Amino acid sequence: MKLAFSTLGVPGTPVPEVVRLAAGNGYQGVELRVHPEEPVHLGLSSLERADVVEAFKAGGVEILALAGYVKAAAEGDDEPVLAELSELVKLARDLGASYVRVFPGGGDQEQAEADATAARRLGAVAPAAADMGVSILLETHDSHRAGLDAARVVATVGHPRVGAIWDVLHTWLAGEEPAASHAVLAPHLGYVQVKDVASADDLTPLALGSGVLPLAECLDGLDPDTWVCWEYEKRWHPGAAELPGLLGAGREHLLRLRAPKQ
Repeated sequence: MKLAFSTLGVPGTPVPEVVRLAAGNGYQGVELRVHPEEPVHLGLSSLERADVVEAFKAGGVEILALAGYVKAAAEGDDEPVLAELSELVKLARDLGASYVRVFPGGGDQEQAEADATAARRLGAVAPAAADMGVSILLETHDSHRAGLDAARVVATVGHPRVGAIWDVLHTWLAGEEPAASHAVLAPHLGYVQVKDVASADDLTPLALGSGVLPLAECLDGLDPDTWVCWEYEKRWHPGAAELPGLLGAGREHLLRLRAPKQ
């Protein structure tokens, strides 16, 4: 199992420090949050992009994915959505990231309409992403929080460079059993985002294993080469414990969950 963590857990942290945290705690990769308030964003110059690549290369850490905020199913014109997604794919190419993350963002639209919009937009960018060696992953989130919802859109696109991220919190909140989520997402799965919380009413991030999410069941049956990324949502919960002090124990917990059954 290859492990990563998201920089959502260490908001605003400079890239060299992120690399040090990953390498020092045994994580092979990092999911980089792409946002204007972060060190990595769409406005980086060519030189700045090269510096990011060099920092990760020097630390022996992989950039797993760029977590952008494109909403594939959002109402409105296609053009601004496609433009932002295209720029995100180009940034991933320049940084050597395998994946870009997008949200559904369908809001209150009818399901069929939101599905069609997301599939159309993802399909439009997929050929260029393929040429750049990048895959676009739709996360189980908001309007499409169940695995069945995300898988339905991805299957409609039908392109090998369009897949899914399994955010285990959202499929759990949708009431979908882990085995059911895995069954529908497995053909399209890029990687899995894990986290832990106290309850459906308190989503403050907790150390892995100290909350109620069925992490063992979610990891059971995954291909051994599947990436597992800890998305600790410190950015949205500033009062939560600091992630750096939790990284080592989190890694050990995940490895225990994936250890062969005796």
